[in-house]
Amino acid sequence: MVAELFGGLAPASTTRVLVVDDFAPWRRMVRLTLRAKPNIEIVAEAENGMVAIQKALDVKPDIVVLDIELPDLNGIEVAREIRRSLPGIRILFLTESSAPEVVQEAMSAGALGYVLKSTAAHDLEPALEALVHDSHFLSLGATGSMKNPGSIFGNRRKDH
Repeated sequence: MVAELFGGLAPASTTRVLVVDDFAPWRRMVRLTLRAKPNIEIVAEAENGMVAIQKALDVKPDIVVLDIELPDLNGIEVAREIRRSLPGIRILFLTESSAPEVVQEAMSAGALGYVLKSTAAHDLEPALEALVHDSHFLSLGATGSMKNPGSIFGNRRKDH
């Protein structure tokens, strides 16, 4: 069953989220943004890639909100490792880079979403809603130079 995050239907379940960023104020911003959502539970936070992988294995979240620039491992490698061990986890990158090659590599690593930190105030909640429904989400600034970016909300994921 899929949780209804923002609609009128009663929630089927709680969406469990792991937040990964080396900058504590960003983790706090995500926590505060999502705190008011009754069907979202922040189950863990991590400040680097190795801790993120271990916490993902320990708490098995539904969604990982993940920065790319981490002090030990690149977030894209963290995403690959987490999805290798727990293929059903949905990855949402929340990061600064809008470089098309970085966005493409992140999505190729199995991410369903890519939100720029510069648009997080506007995009974080709809991105999480999309991921809960196994749909893709890209901040508009991340699609600027991609070939055929399509709509922000894409097709449902087929790999689980």
